[in-house]
Amino acid sequence: MFCHLRPVRRLCPGKIFPYCFLLSRALSGAEAVNALRPFYFAVHPDFFGQHPREREVNENSLKRLSAYLENLQKPGFKSLKPTQLVFYVRETDQHPSDGQEHFSTSGFRAVKFTLHTRDLLSTVLYILNSCSLSIEHVQSLNTNVHSQPLKEAKRTSDRPIKWDKSYYSFTGFKDPDEDLEQVWRTETTLTSWLDNNGKSAIKKLKNSLPLRKELDRLKDELSHQLQLSDIRWQRSWGVAHRCSQLHSLGRLAQQNLETLKNAKGCTIIFTDRSGMSAVGHVMLGTMDVHHHWTKLFERLPSYFDLQRRLTHLEDQISYLLGGIQVVYIEELQPVLTLEEYYSLLDVFYNRLLKSRIPFHPRSLRGLQMILNSDRYAPSLHELGHFNIPILCDPANLQWFILTKAQQARENTKRKEELKVIENNLMQASTKKFSLGKFYKEPSVSSIQMVGCCKRLLEQSLPYLQGMHLCVSHFYSVMQDGDLCIPWNWKNGEAIK
Repeated sequence: MFCHLRPVRRLCPGKIFPYCFLLSRALSGAEAVNALRPFYFAVHPDFFGQHPREREVNENSLKRLSAYLENLQKPGFKSLKPTQLVFYVRETDQHPSDGQEHFSTSGFRAVKFTLHTRDLLSTVLYILNSCSLSIEHVQSLNTNVHSQPLKEAKRTSDRPIKWDKSYYSFTGFKDPDEDLEQVWRTETTLTSWLDNNGKSAIKKLKNSLPLRKELDRLKDELSHQLQLSDIRWQRSWGVAHRCSQLHSLGRLAQQNLETLKNAKGCTIIFTDRSGMSAVGHVMLGTMDVHHHWTKLFERLPSYFDLQRRLTHLEDQISYLLGGIQVVYIEELQPVLTLEEYYSLLDVFYNRLLKSRIPFHPRSLRGLQMILNSDRYAPSLHELGHFNIPILCDPANLQWFILTKAQQARENTKRKEELKVIENNLMQASTKKFSLGKFYKEPSVSSIQMVGCCKRLLEQSLPYLQGMHLCVSHFYSVMQDGDLCIPWNWKNGEAIK
C-alpha cells in the first residue's frame, strides 16, 4: 500500500551517519565530550590568538553548543529548537566535503551548520561530519555498536533518505524538515525571537541579581584595598564564575597584602595565563594557583622596568617613521605578554636602524600603526591605522605609508565621527527601551553598531525594559539573563 511512497534520496556529502551507529546505545555525556575532542581541538579559542574576532566567534558558539548538549541530557526533554552555529575550524590534512564551506588564507575555514538532533550520538556525528572531521574513533567509544566494520557500513549508503511529504501526511509522523522550516519562519525576526525568549531571559536575569550585587561589592572592595585602576575579564564568564575568581583574589590579599599592593594603579585582568599584558595590565591565569599569582605580584617591579623600556622603544620607532604612533589595540590584536610584545618591537626597530628609511620628521604625526608577526605586506585598516609586518621590506614600507597617509587620515576622522554617532545612538536606545545595560562585543564594528541602533530605535520592543542587551553576531540568552542579538537582526526583509 506504500508502493507510491518512494523515498527521495538527497545528496548530502560530509554528513553521513553510518547505519551501524543507529543500532548502538546512546552515548553518555562524558563519552560525547571524549568523542568531540578532535572538534574541540580544531576550534578551541586558545589556538586563535592571532585572530581575535574568530576567537570570539568560537567562544560564543561553544557556549551555545554546551547549552545544547546540556539540554539534550536533561530527563524528560521532548525536542530542542534548531540551533545555528558558526565555527572557525583550523585546517587539517582532510579535505572538506561541503562545497559551502569557505576557506581562509589564515589557516582556518568558516563552517556553518544547524543542530536539530534528538540525542548525543547523532549530535556528535553531525558536528564531526559538518566540520569534515573523522568519525571512526566514535565506534570505539560505543561497545554495543553493530559488528559490521565501519568502512563497510559507510558503503551501504552515502546519501541519507528523505521521505516524500505524503509519507508524513499518511503516517502522522513529524517531518523534521518542516519543523526546521517553521523555526526559521518564526525565529529569524527580532520581535518573534524576543517573544519566544524574553520570559526566560527575565527569569535568569532576576535570579542573577543578588550575585551581580555581590560581584560589584567584591570588585569595589578589592579595587579600593589594592588601589587598582580596574578589574576586568578577558572572556564572557558567568557572574558566579567571576565572583569565585574575586573571592580567590580576596583570600590571597588577606595572606599577602603588601605583595599585592605592588599592583597599585594597575588594571587586573582574569584570563588564561598569568603575566603582564602588552599594554601593562596584570594578567591572572584562572587555572593558576595562588603560588603563581604571588610570584607574579612579586615580579611586578621588574615588569614596570620592562614597560618603561618598551615605551622608549615605541618612541624610537616613532621617531624613525616620521612621528607615526606605535599602538597596541587589544580588540584587534592577539593577546601578547609584555615580553612577547617587546621582542616584536625590538626586531622591528633593529631592521629600521639598518635601513634608515628617510621620513621627514613629524610628517606622519596623528597617524597610528600596529605591528603584526603573521603578515608580509603592509595594509591600511578601515579604522585608519596601518598594519605593519615586522619583516616588511623597508623600501615597500616607505612607499606604502607615504601613498596611503592621506587615506589613513580620512579613515581616522571617519572612525572618530562614527564613534560619536555610535555613543549617541547607544544612549538613545538605552533611554528609549529603559535597558539595564546596553553593550556590544568587541568584534562588532562601529558602523555595524550604528546601523543596528538606528533600526532598533524604529521598533517597539516592550520585552527589553530593564534587560541587559548585548549586540553580537548571534541570538542567545546568556546564563545570567543577558540577551544577545546579532547586529544584522532581521524584521521582515533580510539585512545583508
